[in-house]
Amino acid sequence: MSLSHVDEKSKQPLLPVAAGEAIQPNAVQPTQIRRRSRFRRVLAFSLAGVALFFLTHGSRLHSETLIRSKSTSTHHGEHAWAFDAYIGHLPERGHAPLHGRKAEEVFLTVPNPASAIAASRQYATTPHLAGSEGDLRTAHDFLALLQEQLGIDPPSEPPIFPAGSDASRNATLSINKLSQPAAWIDVYYPVQNTPLDHSLEILADDSSVVWAADLEEQSDGTDQDATEFRTAVPAWHGLSKDGEATGKLIYANYGRKADYDALVAQGVNFNGTIVLVRYGGVFRGLKIKGAEELGAVGVLIYSDPRDDGSVTEANGYIPYPHGPARNPSSVERGSVQYLSIYPGDPTTPGYPAYENATRTDGLNIPSIPSLPISWANAKVLLDEIQGKSRAVRMVNHVDTKITPIWNPMGVIPGHIKDEVIVVGNHRDAWVMGAADPSSGTVSVHEVVRGFGYLLRAGWKPLRTIVFASWDAEEYGLIGSTEWGEDFAEWIQQNVVAYLNLDVSVAGSQFDVAGSPSLSHFLKETAQAVPHPTDPDRTLWDARNDVGPLFGAHVDTEALAMHEEAKVVSDEVGVSPLGSGSDFTVFLQRLGIASLTSGFGGTLSDPVYHYHSIFDSERWQELYADPGFVKHVAIAQYLGLQTIRLADSVVLPLNTTHYAFQLEDYLNTVEDLAEASALTVNFAPLRASIKELQFASIKLDHRKAHAEHRMRMILRRLAWWRHHHPGGFKGKLLKVWHKCKMMLGFKYRGKHFPQHGTDRHEYHDKHVETAKQTAPHRAHGCNVKHAAHKNSTWPRLPHPHFPWSPKKALIRAAKEVRAVNAKLTKFEQGFIHEAGIKDREWYRHLGVAPGKWLGYGATTLPGLTESITIERNATLAAYEVKRLRDAIDRVAELLKA
Repeated sequence: MSLSHVDEKSKQPLLPVAAGEAIQPNAVQPTQIRRRSRFRRVLAFSLAGVALFFLTHGSRLHSETLIRSKSTSTHHGEHAWAFDAYIGHLPERGHAPLHGRKAEEVFLTVPNPASAIAASRQYATTPHLAGSEGDLRTAHDFLALLQEQLGIDPPSEPPIFPAGSDASRNATLSINKLSQPAAWIDVYYPVQNTPLDHSLEILADDSSVVWAADLEEQSDGTDQDATEFRTAVPAWHGLSKDGEATGKLIYANYGRKADYDALVAQGVNFNGTIVLVRYGGVFRGLKIKGAEELGAVGVLIYSDPRDDGSVTEANGYIPYPHGPARNPSSVERGSVQYLSIYPGDPTTPGYPAYENATRTDGLNIPSIPSLPISWANAKVLLDEIQGKSRAVRMVNHVDTKITPIWNPMGVIPGHIKDEVIVVGNHRDAWVMGAADPSSGTVSVHEVVRGFGYLLRAGWKPLRTIVFASWDAEEYGLIGSTEWGEDFAEWIQQNVVAYLNLDVSVAGSQFDVAGSPSLSHFLKETAQAVPHPTDPDRTLWDARNDVGPLFGAHVDTEALAMHEEAKVVSDEVGVSPLGSGSDFTVFLQRLGIASLTSGFGGTLSDPVYHYHSIFDSERWQELYADPGFVKHVAIAQYLGLQTIRLADSVVLPLNTTHYAFQLEDYLNTVEDLAEASALTVNFAPLRASIKELQFASIKLDHRKAHAEHRMRMILRRLAWWRHHHPGGFKGKLLKVWHKCKMMLGFKYRGKHFPQHGTDRHEYHDKHVETAKQTAPHRAHGCNVKHAAHKNSTWPRLPHPHFPWSPKKALIRAAKEVRAVNAKLTKFEQGFIHEAGIKDREWYRHLGVAPGKWLGYGATTLPGLTESITIERNATLAAYEVKRLRDAIDRVAELLKA
């Protein structure tokens, strides 16, 4: 029972009370409560209105600066990139910065055929031999491209720096400190040669001239550029020996070691002879080396239509320029450096070619003269060998001197300063070089344009990107090698991958090669690019494309070599890297994961006149890539690779695939040893490879966790930007809640959004709450498993947000950096200071150009060649130990 009471003064009923309960004389009445509630609401809304007015008329930049200052005040040094990339660049007016898939989509729209054709006509319609005036002009053109597209104001004096100067050294060594794009040209000073005069004659017994060859190519005016510049660069071999020679002719097929060995076994004496060989099979310099070692005094190398597959006159095809078959007067120029011993300037092996460098005589160049000749001339000599076999006299006079070359370089700084992606393509050509290298230069030109567009749209890569236009590649990879030797320490400390492009279009078939750690990356990226001519397929599918020209007559030996080249790729479809292009110094001396790609010719493609005057713009536009759609596809592919390597949280390097490839390489070596009847114990090496596989699989789990954690934190940061007190909304909410609390209202805190969060990194003062919630799993700030254990989370007080994004981001960044460091150093673990026997410049124990291949790759080279060339079980055992030690070190690196 309760009693009702009335206040005599106010005449208002008092609160009912229970029987026997004392009536409180000062009790607050309902009307008073309602009045106070209305007053509080009015006051709260008034204060909130004032706060809203202040905030909306304040500087938005100030609030964003406040976030930056609060966010960056707790980070230091190497982890600054995480804040710069994900917090420091806040979206303007709700528009998120360009990154990820959106950046890729935007980039893919930029490269186009019209721009590519214009670039090709800019670079490929005049000669630009390394060290020439034409070469210097193209260096300035590429520098201007970098300056224009990357938003660099050209300085009053052109930034051209002699290698070794303070300016040159500082330009590269300061890449890590750049905040804005930069571009310059480095000048190196290698020894090169140029042709003076040459001749080739058949002599009668009285030494009179019976026949004199016309060593220059012939053009009838149909191809205007080929006709105009027919004799601009005479047909000769770069770095060939100056001299004259006379002797009887010996035909040695491709000039492979097996060809020479077979002739020696037949009793052929090479002393004092001139050897005639055809192009193909091995690098041209090794053809000369093999003859030189057997006592020959000169070498002639010709292009044989038998190696042109079905596109020959025998199958009814008309020679270029009136048809797709080989012009019989075409000549393949090229360097005859002994590439498998060492590349680069012959006189400065292992160190950069500064102008005042100490020089050697050069141990990787021939000591006998050589000449390249056409099929038209070779036919005469082949008939001579079968007939009278008279003496032949050859003359090769060259001017050998120190020659400046120019490497234009461009930099796009990223948030991470000490993780760098290098993209390189050589620029010099033997004549015009529409395919080699100008097709590659065109594709890089389109990549630079695409990146310039992204930069103007607000994109900034996570990692720094360096573009390089190498010079003198044709003489022996000189420009890239000298830069690599000049900055070896910096490269090994900073460069995480090297992306190479040489010939991007010379035929129908898409080819890819690279470090095994990049195999899956190469495939996945190619599958993201449309096929250039078939919308129902991808670029990756173009690996199976062939040319449109067929015929009944195809040389069986050339066909066998072509088929053999197909089987050297791994199960993914990627071939190992040998040499012959600018990735060599990065991969095989410094241990940087590398790749290269492009469209090459098949046996049913129009004949590619390699290093000839007919590698021209007309041939490119008429036969190789009408419409330039393949140039664009390669540009899209290279650009997409660069973006994904530059912007990925965890580098897309697959060490596990590499570890299993090592086992395949060892299986091949065991077969070779068995065939050679050598007894070698491979068991310890196989055990080490197995241990590396286990260590790599564990690293895979760590990679996945590190990337997952970072992405979760980034998703939470996106929410945090909208709700943290440093932002506009957060500031307004903070004022609103403070007003309510001042007026006596309780704050009802909101939960952190449940979707996509795992809730580690709790604020320190709330760790105990989490521990009490799930004491059996909570450890420090990680209460991830408690989230699975409990259906609800404790309602944590506000306004201080219960999660510290700064600490979480730092911790995640440290883990990502640690994982990426292991991935980057993986390839470097195969570098051995002692190098490979007889060619110590090459230091990669996993892969090198074959000693008697030049371009082709030999895997586990020291071990393989101890069996196939040296046939020495003791040496093989030594190489097994070297490999095992290297693999054990790499495994320990991955475990640490």
